[in-house]
Amino acid sequence: MYSYWEQQSFLHYHHIVAGAGIVGLSTAIELKKRYPAESVLVLERGLLPVGASTRNAGFACMGSATELLDDLQVMTELEVIQLFNDRKAGLEILRGRLGDDRIGYKQNGSFELIGAEELGALDKIQYLNDLLFPVTNRLAFTVASDHIASFGFSTAHTKALVQNNCEGELHTGKMMRALAEYAMMLGIEIKTGAEIISFDEDEQAVNVVVRDPYKTDKYILHGTTLSICTNAFTKQLLPNVDVIPGRGQVLVTEPIPGLFKGVFHFDKGYYYFREIDGRILIGGGRNLDFAGETTTDIALNDRIQNHLEQKLKDIIIPGRDFKVASRWSGIMAFGATKRPIIKAYSGRVFGAFRMGGMGVALGSYAAAKLIGIIEEVR
Repeated sequence: MYSYWEQQSFLHYHHIVAGAGIVGLSTAIELKKRYPAESVLVLERGLLPVGASTRNAGFACMGSATELLDDLQVMTELEVIQLFNDRKAGLEILRGRLGDDRIGYKQNGSFELIGAEELGALDKIQYLNDLLFPVTNRLAFTVASDHIASFGFSTAHTKALVQNNCEGELHTGKMMRALAEYAMMLGIEIKTGAEIISFDEDEQAVNVVVRDPYKTDKYILHGTTLSICTNAFTKQLLPNVDVIPGRGQVLVTEPIPGLFKGVFHFDKGYYYFREIDGRILIGGGRNLDFAGETTTDIALNDRIQNHLEQKLKDIIIPGRDFKVASRWSGIMAFGATKRPIIKAYSGRVFGAFRMGGMGVALGSYAAAKLIGIIEEVR
């Protein structure tokens, strides 16, 4: 039951975007820039983005050396190069749109801790540099083992360090706030606490059914297009897509005096940590329990959380005391390949999702590519 005013002003839009994470907001921004006279609505089921956009480690990831070498076992060289280029392009769009200061971006590179069983990767550094040079125009990776002592890592585990010269770091909270502010400045409408239940199409519009927690009936919104940017939660709207959720466990310590600076990976990217505000933020360990972490349930996995603490004790700050300040988890999306899904599902329904844990880098690129597809179809 709608009032006259609701029917007149709140039910009809030119473009509806599902999801207010980095891909959803970026898609809305691209739509508004392409069609400035048309209305754009973003629907987010949570008060904040539910998945990974505000629950990650703030890495502007391009892919560590061992991760890329692992990718090359299942992907062609051309596919790896293209994906690396897409991540680079996405970061350039994001930085150009918002500015480095507003998102806390620093391109200081990152370091990968190399264990004894991974030392063979050092022999492939030149190969990776040659492979990626057409994209980077610089050395993507350099061996930097002389930094191990200054960082204070355990030499029992860390046999070498590889510096990734193309990666950066940012402040995820600042990034998402800046994106939302930019979207609203353009006149984009954002509604939170608006869960999409279903959608259907007719000759006139795509009809989006939204749950209202304060009413027994449901709102039906009408749009010319619907862009689904819900990453790991996409199966709720498109049940047959190749999307496998992957939960990531994260913790952050209380401040630790005299801490190193920088961002770091190890174990093919399954673990990552960084210094932030004098604290250590560490996440990962999904490979310890793939089955248990293949879920959209935002909860803590005690086994992995304990394992992250052990990594701090054994590898990162051996012999030093620390206290955990807070813990959380986020939901990423994976599939048969690391390529994101960006496509049209009909003349009105489109999707950009499955960022493979690298939405910060890929999100803006995915949105720009999706708008290109929408333009072709329209």
